[in-house]
Order: sequence, then C-alpha cells, then structure tokens
Amino acid sequence: MLSIFDKGAFAPCPAPFNMAAHVLARAPELSDKVALSVLGPARSTDWTYGALESAVRGTGTGLLQAGIEPGDIVLMRLGNTVDFPIAYLGAIAAGIVPVPTSSQLTEGETQKMVDDLKPAAILLDPEVACPPHPNRITLDGLRAMRDLPPCAYAMGDPERLGYIVYTSGTSGNPRAVAHAHRAIWARQMMHDGWYALREDDRLLHAGAFNWTYTLGTGLMDPWTVGATALIPEPGTDPAHLPLRLRHHKASIFAAAPGVYRKFLKDDMPLNLPDLRHGLSAGEKLSPSLSAAWTSTTGCGLYEAYGMSECSTFISSSPDNPARGQALGQPQQGRKVAILGPDGPVDQGAPGTIAIHRSDPGLMLGYLNAPEETEARMQGDWFLTGDQGAMAADGQITYLGRDDDMMNAGGYRVSPLEVEAALTGFPGIEMVGVTDVEIKQDTRIIVAFYAGPAQIDEQALRDFAEQKLARYKQPRAFVYLPEMPTGANGKLLRRALKPYFESTAS
Repeated sequence: MLSIFDKGAFAPCPAPFNMAAHVLARAPELSDKVALSVLGPARSTDWTYGALESAVRGTGTGLLQAGIEPGDIVLMRLGNTVDFPIAYLGAIAAGIVPVPTSSQLTEGETQKMVDDLKPAAILLDPEVACPPHPNRITLDGLRAMRDLPPCAYAMGDPERLGYIVYTSGTSGNPRAVAHAHRAIWARQMMHDGWYALREDDRLLHAGAFNWTYTLGTGLMDPWTVGATALIPEPGTDPAHLPLRLRHHKASIFAAAPGVYRKFLKDDMPLNLPDLRHGLSAGEKLSPSLSAAWTSTTGCGLYEAYGMSECSTFISSSPDNPARGQALGQPQQGRKVAILGPDGPVDQGAPGTIAIHRSDPGLMLGYLNAPEETEARMQGDWFLTGDQGAMAADGQITYLGRDDDMMNAGGYRVSPLEVEAALTGFPGIEMVGVTDVEIKQDTRIIVAFYAGPAQIDEQALRDFAEQKLARYKQPRAFVYLPEMPTGANGKLLRRALKPYFESTAS
C-alpha cells in the first residue's frame, strides 16, 4: 500500500465569502456572551461578542475612510495587545489585506517587507520598530475607529487574497505567503481533528496576540464556534499561568512546548479541575514532555503539525490520540502523502510529507514569486520540506527536516538569514549557523565563525541585536580557526554541532 491518506473532500467554501464575517458569524446571537477575556493578575478585561464585532467593523469603516481601498495591503506593526486582532479582522472585513508581523522585527527587517509589499498603509504602535512610511495609522487613530458605524462585510470570491504572513525561506530571504479568504473555512477541520472544540469551551492560549499561532488557535477558531478566548495580559510570567487556568476555569490550554516545559520544571502537581486537555504546536513535542504533562495534570496533550503555508493539518486529538512516536494523523478531509522522487512511497517508508494542491487551507502561493511556488510542488502535491513515515492507519511519524531550517521557540528561522546578517561584522571571514539541543527538548541558535582572531562575544551580541529579531539572534557564538567545508569549499552546516559540544564540555 502507498502512503496516501485521503478520507474524502471537506465541504466546499460557500460563495460569496468573507473571512471576518465567518469568524464573527455567531456574534449577533451571542451578543452578550464574553468572546475574549484578557487576564490580569487581579481582574480580567472582557469583550463581549457584540462589542468585538462592533469594534472590528468600525475599524473596517475607519480604514476605508482613511483612503485605503479594498484589495490594498496594510502592514501591521502592532504589539501584544487586543488592538492586533481587532485591526486584523477589521481590515479583512472591509476587503483590505492585512500582513501581521512580529513586533520583535528590527527596522531593517521590516524595511525589506515594505519594499516587497509596497503597502498602502502601516498600522503602527509607536513602541514597535518601523521604517518611515507616508501613511502610518497609529494606535490612537485605530482605537478611535472602533466607534464608527459598522462597515459592510466585503463579500466576494473565497479564492481572492485575504491576508499575507511571512515565513523564513531556505534562500535566507523571508517569503510573503499569500492566503485566500477560504483559509479560515479549512480551519474547521481542526475543530474535531485537533481541538475537540465546543461552544461552551474556555480556551486559554499562552501566546501573544501578535503571534499567528495565537491569532488562529487562540482567537479566531474559538470565536468561529462561539466559545470564549482567554489570553494572559502582556508580560505574564509563565509560572503564573496555572493559577490563571484554574481561576478562569479554562477547559482547553494551548501553548508551545517550551511553555509546558516551564510548567513542569518544578515537578509539582497541577490542580486544574476544569481543564479537559492541552494543545501543542510550533515545534516538535517530545514523548517525555507529553507523558510528564499527562502524569502531572491527568489531562491529555495533543500535538499538531503544520506550517505558514497550510497551518496545521496533521494532529492528534482526544478521539484519535497519537500512537507511540507519531504526530497523529491527517485531519478528516485532508489529502496527505509521503513522497519519494517518483511519487508516494510504500507505507512505513520514509519520504517528504506533502499535502494535496486541492486543500482549502493551502496558500495561494508566495507573493510575486511564482517560480518559488512551483519549486515546492511535485505534481499536485505541495512539499513541506519535512520528512515522515505513514503507518497503515494514517498515523505519521516525524523524521526531521530535509534542509537546515531551525526552530526557535516555535518560529522557523533560516540559517542563511542569520548568516547573512552576521557576515557584515568586521573580522568574520566565514560564518555558519545551526540550532543545537542544549538539554532535552531545549534548542538554541548557535553561530560559528572563522577569522583572524576570536571576537568579543558581547560585541557580536550587540551587532546581532541591531540586525535581527530577538527570536533569530544566536544565543551562543563559537570561534573556529577553520570552518568545516566540503571539497568544493561549501559550508558543511550539519558538521557544526559537534564543535559546540566540544566547547561546551
């Protein structure tokens, strides 16, 4: 048998369609229900469904009044506040294309995006780094828009461009991933296939408002089914999250594996009587961490695998838990295969995880880069770049990447991008970057460099801080008299890790 999972197509997205209208479709009937609670140490700030929809559609009106046309692109340079999802959905409601970005990006990194996108406006928190632009709408302006009359939802073809996200590319240049409005329709496959999400759930996501994992799993998916989203206020210590979970009666908890590790480091029992289960994504979840969580809480922990180009499409769930080392299986309605050079491989054989071109959650393509888009296709299959093996029941085991991409706290980072930033430092003749596991389930980015002499590490850290977002910055620098290279002089990046182990011992 070949490694193909195909259990039937998902219901087609209706037309006309608007992503924000879909997310807030329950708002009229649930007007007084709490849609969002921002959790502080003493009290929470609540948003009802009625207030949320009013703020979103008022923002849509304000953006249109500011001269932004449907189809125009707006770059979001906003911090970890509720302003982020309101502006994001407000733009989509009005037919404008938002581009959410990490507030950790430097001005230089953001300038590359501005040059690439040529946005009609930038939505700006003055505390977030941002290059000059003739049309910058600040927080005060955005917040004032919430009181404007509601915009009409801009309904249209579900295949049209809805939003753009950036992902690190193997070329070293972050790529703009273009998604259609229909992408939100496809997320319904996660509701049963990963979350077991219900209207009466209270889902607490540990991430920031301006992280796409939070935006989808923590906010839009709960709102789509009429559930309540719980988000800790900015700066919340992860050590305080168990208290928030218990006090606010969270029934589902979502986080990256690193947060679960912090929960469990003191080996203390967690009394969470309302919690049904936890969700993990962003990086690979180790079996030992999953077992420790279940032992400590009595709750299951369910993992999902995905990427910026297609969100999450392989997962475990309460109804279909992962078996052994497996990630889980493709969600109902997905068509996934494990490919070799000649197509799907035999069941149990290793190959590249791929998702079918017809998947409603798959990107439209890389913006302004059709050649790069086609380079990721093998016939009708989109190649993820990750290796896996599929069992007879569809369970997929993750076998690692087939390139050198790194994972930094849930963010995929290209080593080429970090290397390009560090190459400009005086005294560095050659540099190689990789991620290294420093203890079980904890990885850091390490930069190795060669040159005439060892360089002051603090100077390197300061330089990296100017050039790279925090999550891309190396946490260690290792001087080598000579870098490992092949016969053609090409850097052997995968040969770098033993050098770190020898210097750390």
